[in-house]
Amino acid sequence: MKAGLKHITVILICLGLTSAAAHKFYVAVFQLEYRPEKKVVQMTARIFVDDMEAALKKQFGKTFYIGQKHEVAGADEYLKKYLAGKIRVRLNGIAKPLNYLGKELEDDVLVCYYTLPAENPIKSIEVKNTTLFELFPDQQNIIHTNINRNKKSLLLTNDTEQGILDY
Repeated sequence: MKAGLKHITVILICLGLTSAAAHKFYVAVFQLEYRPEKKVVQMTARIFVDDMEAALKKQFGKTFYIGQKHEVAGADEYLKKYLAGKIRVRLNGIAKPLNYLGKELEDDVLVCYYTLPAENPIKSIEVKNTTLFELFPDQQNIIHTNINRNKKSLLLTNDTEQGILDY
């Protein structure tokens, strides 16, 4: 009986580990850093490239091959359009446009660079970010900020699409 219980326990543990390995963790990380001398907030988005490819394919109906030799011409414009529709930032209660600077690929992570105008010192920042929410119910978008030398973070999910931080 004890041997049978041991076998069942081992099988359950193996099944648990196998299912955990098959489950993918859906996360993207966004860093916003205030540069008062330049009067901008610099934003870096880090998103798994295969997830971004899936989102672009769903929205625009084609594969873009981001960061590969045969990347579709104009891929940056589609990427810019997709993210502009998913990310909203308000500084001191005022909506700010995202200025897309470019992208690069770091292994399997797509890194996108943006600036937002920040003419006045920042007292609050509000972020709405629904990147990849249409594809993955478990998607988490982590927002790290460094504003006025204060580091704060937000965790945005399908249940909580936006948040505000005061400085």
